[in-house]
Amino acid sequence: MSDSSELPKSEKEEEVTPEPEEQSDDSSEDEAAGDTDMDFLRNLFSSALGLGSAEKVLDELTLDGVARYINSGKCKNIICMVGAGISTSAGIPDFRSPGTGLYANLQKYNLPYPEAIFQIDYFKKHPEPFFALARELYPGQFKPTICHYFMKMLKDKGILRRCYTQNIDTLERVAGLEGDDLIEAHGTFYTSHCVSFCCRKEYSLEWMKEKIFSDDIPKCDKCSSLVKPDIVFFGENLPARFFTSMKMDFPRCDLLIVMGTSLQVQPFASLVSRVSKSCPRLLINMEKAGQVNPMMGLFGFGEGMDFDSDKAYRDVAHISTCDDGCLALADLLGWKAELEELVKKEHTKIDSQDAKEKASENKGATAKASSASAPPEPKAEE
Repeated sequence: MSDSSELPKSEKEEEVTPEPEEQSDDSSEDEAAGDTDMDFLRNLFSSALGLGSAEKVLDELTLDGVARYINSGKCKNIICMVGAGISTSAGIPDFRSPGTGLYANLQKYNLPYPEAIFQIDYFKKHPEPFFALARELYPGQFKPTICHYFMKMLKDKGILRRCYTQNIDTLERVAGLEGDDLIEAHGTFYTSHCVSFCCRKEYSLEWMKEKIFSDDIPKCDKCSSLVKPDIVFFGENLPARFFTSMKMDFPRCDLLIVMGTSLQVQPFASLVSRVSKSCPRLLINMEKAGQVNPMMGLFGFGEGMDFDSDKAYRDVAHISTCDDGCLALADLLGWKAELEELVKKEHTKIDSQDAKEKASENKGATAKASSASAPPEPKAEE
């Protein structure tokens, strides 16, 4: 499905990414919550006592300053946090934009409320609406964007530690990021599993695609239960790997790039606070997001982004589309021509592959139709 990319979020979230309304008592989540509480208390006391002053890494809080920092060679562990905004230029709608978002166009499914289409309990009883929507937004029908390929360039240059994505459209994978490069916080269409707790048989992307486009409700070959893509529905836990990886990655991060997300959905949004106090943070988005709570900011507390106050020292907001922002940063880095060539080459490759697949499908359909319409051969005389 596409950011079908992100799944549903909280009531305030405007991106296409699912975020569970509740978390279970999963130990990884409890431990992560405990870490967050300790971080808050640690920062509260250090701020109150004037301890732990942070080093200023950027020479200026602009995109130019970020580019100079990257080119300095000191930046070797970049983490990207991305949301639905990086996939909208691929043609994938977000969830809540008035008139054009997915939730505004679900009336035909006769849902009790729009978010029900991504509620796990509703899905188990009424899977038809979800799979009908999946046909419209299925991965493979869209091409990665400039932003996706910019992250691939960071990987190729050896400075991308990880991409944390809220999206489920698999476009990061199509662009060339592999399993170890990615933390798909809200799951993915890349694999699917039987929903039966006693079975949990795994199925591939191609298997699920065949079922969805043949109008079949995917059922497990082993136990006949429903099979669901491994995307996080409301009422489900985030992948355990999200919690284990963030503890290793974020303390080592030396540049955090946040793109195409409003940073309203937890626990994803709180990741911005897990980098060191010296780590620069760049936001590329259509509006400022993730800013520190004004009341907490008055007392020097809070872990949100600070773009405008007198105390701002590491956060940069570049207000634009994600593609334009990545192109602008690539230009400052001296990578623009390389990025544009990469996008052109990869899109041509995808178009060529799509053309071959369609030709093969058409050939098969023609042969099948011809065989069905051919008159039966006369029986040999006895």
